[in-house]
Amino acid sequence: MGKKQKADSITTFLGAEATIEGVIQFKGTIRLDGRVKGKIQSDGGTVIVGEKAVIDADIDVDVAIIMGQVNGVIDAKDRIEVYPPGSVIGDIQAPVISIDAGVKFNGNCAMKAIPRPITGKSPASDVIEAGDSKIKNFPKNL
Repeated sequence: MGKKQKADSITTFLGAEATIEGVIQFKGTIRLDGRVKGKIQSDGGTVIVGEKAVIDADIDVDVAIIMGQVNGVIDAKDRIEVYPPGSVIGDIQAPVISIDAGVKFNGNCAMKAIPRPITGKSPASDVIEAGDSKIKNFPKNL
């Protein structure tokens, strides 16, 4: 899929020998290289799961970058990237999902539509009506 995108500077770090059980709430970017059991949440944050990490938790963040093992649901508002030797067992959901070759993934994948603002009706000159049908932006001189 290409190069890994550079994450913002890491504001929180959990080392490979550390274990946490419970809820992790953070701002900015967190890198997890240890073991986590519970839930990981951030409004606007990025979680990086290092190669040696084992995460048994649901993740709800803006960006999830996975290179370790995750067992749980990942819901990202912006994107999910999974790189080898990463492993995800559980459902994932984000508008943009990138899974590189060599990754183990077992679950369901849903790409949420990016909400777009409604701009209003098209100008009447851009709409042709024929019975019950409407065609937008159709040249009238044909």
